[in-house]
This record gives sequence, structure tokens and C-alpha cells, in this order.
Amino acid sequence: MSEIVDVEETKARNKQMIGEVLGAYPEKFAKRRAKHLATYEADKGECAVKSNIKSIPGVMTIRGCAYAGSKGVVWGPIKDMVHISHGPVGCGQYSWAARRNYFVGTTGVDSFVTLQFTSDFQEKDIVFGGDKKLAKIIDEIEVLFPLNKGISIQSECPVGLIGDDIEGVAKAKSKEYGKTIVPVRCEGFRGVSQSLGHHIANDTIRDWVFNKLGDKPARFESTPYDVAIIGDYNIGGDAWSSRILLEEMGLRVIAQWSGDGTLAELESTPRAKLNILHCYRSMNYISRYMEEKYGTPWVEYNFFGPSKIAASLREIASHFDDTIKEGAERVIAKYQSLTDATIAKYRPRLAGKRVMLFIGGLRPRHVIGAYEDLGMEVIGTGYEFGHNDDYQRTTHYVKDGTLIYDDLTGYEFEKFVEKVQPDLVGSGVKEKYIFQKMGVPFRQMHSWDYSGPYHGYDGFAIFARDMDMAINAPVWRMTKTPW
Repeated sequence: MSEIVDVEETKARNKQMIGEVLGAYPEKFAKRRAKHLATYEADKGECAVKSNIKSIPGVMTIRGCAYAGSKGVVWGPIKDMVHISHGPVGCGQYSWAARRNYFVGTTGVDSFVTLQFTSDFQEKDIVFGGDKKLAKIIDEIEVLFPLNKGISIQSECPVGLIGDDIEGVAKAKSKEYGKTIVPVRCEGFRGVSQSLGHHIANDTIRDWVFNKLGDKPARFESTPYDVAIIGDYNIGGDAWSSRILLEEMGLRVIAQWSGDGTLAELESTPRAKLNILHCYRSMNYISRYMEEKYGTPWVEYNFFGPSKIAASLREIASHFDDTIKEGAERVIAKYQSLTDATIAKYRPRLAGKRVMLFIGGLRPRHVIGAYEDLGMEVIGTGYEFGHNDDYQRTTHYVKDGTLIYDDLTGYEFEKFVEKVQPDLVGSGVKEKYIFQKMGVPFRQMHSWDYSGPYHGYDGFAIFARDMDMAINAPVWRMTKTPW
């Protein structure tokens, strides 16, 4: 009975808190923002917030743009291709090697992730167009880096405004050099956030990679256990820690992308027996396409925390025979001692601690299980650029009465933290120093605060250590929060 009372009190508190925040806004602004703030009510079965709507002009949104979604997320980590930021230098500079997409290779020879290629638009390029400059850059790339396997052209805003024919350049140079050259119309002004950039990038994989395979022979002999990891960007080595578990249970990973991925792996993916999808938001489009065209099923999985890892391993194994099902159980049993030791060490130090999240991609829901494995509670969560189906999926993770928010403004975030007073905030680098200066422990959950991996059993041990280090650091005894 007391739990029911507590939930109802939490809902009432959240409703009052949302009202107070909205009360500080002009009426028209408040009416718009009210659609993005709510409390999860289990009896209704949905997160009643609006999402994927254009941010309000004048408000410092945490979102990125379509260019960021394509170059920074989908295409950028493909390591053996050169990715040209076509436009002014700023976009390429800002997105240069920012997400710690780990890779194996020799930079400048067979890997180009940490290099910055830009057409460096000047005023004359805006006036006369950048097509010829783009063609010249591709020629220079072929001279300087002849071992690249292909090129992508990542359009910035001015390119869409002046109408550069990047498709024409790509076709001509692809024919000249016999390589895959992909034009990506990911100008930053497209859509409402980086989410459309993911979609556009997925469509270019479909049109300029998959649809051009034709009768190209397979690079390998297929087996019944071939799978592809999709939507893992290998931040801090995440894809490697995930791949270990899949291979230990008897599966063969024929492709992983984009993190530590190659063009050859992209081309091999349609031959997989199952596509396993980690970041639903960024790669569900191409996964659905492969299901429709090639008949390849896909499954979303979650490798954050032992509870979700075990459930995901079993879900993946259910698509195969008993050999793989037994392999999944063997892997779960193998890592049980590591799991037990991690929980025994950190749960006493973290149990009961409350967390507020505001992140991108899949993390606002996927990491909840890992926190709960440590006895922690997520009391508020939301997406920077989520869609309605992201919030619907979140209902399977959050508890009744959880505060839900979409595309938070800086004012809302600060006020919610001040009112709720969580023990930890997990968000992005733009928010990190604000909350630390407020005396609130913080973890940068976009790229693991320069730590990681967080995926897999090994990653869970690092995750637990980092959360303990953030919350229980002695520095918080030397500062006071404003409240």
C-alpha cells in the first residue's frame, strides 16, 4: 500500500513541478512545451509526450543536426572509407574524431576515422559552386591515400542551398576510379534533429551500396550462424565487448557497423541470417529494408547490465537451433562470477541512489537495467531527438511515476534537478559542467566520459566503477548544492 501511495505522491509532485516550470514561460511558449513534459502512468501504458518536433527558435537545444546524424554517427566510423565534410570548415572541425569510435588499423593507410577531410568552402565557392572543388579533392585523396576503399560526401548546409550536384560528381568519380563514392544529402537544416541524418544515411547505404551489389559474388562461405551487429559505434570499445559474447555462444559475426566497420562488411551484411540491432533510432530503417528485400530478420538487443545481457542473449539465441541456445546459457554462466563480484562490490555503495537521464539514441532506456542491477533508481529520463516509438519502447523499462521529458530546455533541466535532487545526472558534455558546478555528481553518457566500454559483462564492471566514482568521490563533501 505504501508503494502505491509513494507513486501517487511522485506523480502529484511531478505534475506540480512541471506546472511551476511552465509558469515561468510566456503563455504561447508554455502551451507548446507542455506537450513535451509528462509522467509515465502505467495504467495508461504510454509515455504521453510529443517528440520529433522542431525545437523552438531562441532556445539552446541539446540536439545536433542532420549532418551530425550522418557524418558523426552512421558514416563517420566506417574506417576504411574517407568521409568528406563538403562545405565550410567549421562542421568538419567540430565533428572531428569526437565520439571515440575505436578501430583497428593504421591511420592514413587503411583507416581514416581520426582524419579530417573538408572542402573548406570560401565565399567564391558559395557564388560559383563547389562541384569542381569537390572533384579535385577526390583526385587529391586518390593520390594521397590510394588504399582507401571508398569515399562518402557529407553535405553541409550551404551545399543544399546553392545546389551543388554532388550526385553527378560521385557518379563520375566512381566510374573513373572504380570505387564506391556515396553522396549524402545530409545538410544540417534538414529535419528537426540529427535523427533525419540517420535516416538519410541509411537510405544512401541502401541506394549506393546494397542496390549496386548486383550479382557480386560473396566474399565468404555462409554458415547457418552468420549475424551482423548493426548500430554499435564502438564507443570506448563497446562493439568489441559485445562481439566477444556473440562469438562465445557460437555465432559468427560477419559484419559490425559502423564502429570499427568496413565497406566490405557493409556489402556482406545482406548475407547475414540475423541482424542484431543495438541503436534502434539510428539503424532501424536499413534493418527494415533488409528484412523486406533480403528476408533477413532483425532483433533489437541490449547489452547494458547483466539482467538485460542475459535476456538479450536468450532472445538472439531463440532465432537459432539448440546449439546456440545452449551456447547462450554457457556464456551467461561463464560470466556469473564476474557479475556477482561486481554487484557485491558496488551495490552496497550505490543502492538507493537516484538518477536522472537526458541522452540521445537508445541510452535513455537501455541503461536503466544496468542502474537497477546496482540497486539504483532512474526517476527521470528523456531523449534529445527521440520519436514516438522510442518513448513507447521506454515504457518497458521505466517504473510508474517516472518523469518523462523530450528535447529539454536548459532551464527545464536545471529546475527539474533542483526540485527532484537526484544523486546523479547522466547527460551530455554541454550539460556536464553546469551540474558539476551546482555540486551534482554527473556522468557524460554520450561517450562514457572518456571511459568504457559499457556494453557486455566486462563493460558492466567498468560502468559500476564509474558510477561509484562519480557519486562517492570525496570532492562532493567539499561543495554544496544550491538547495
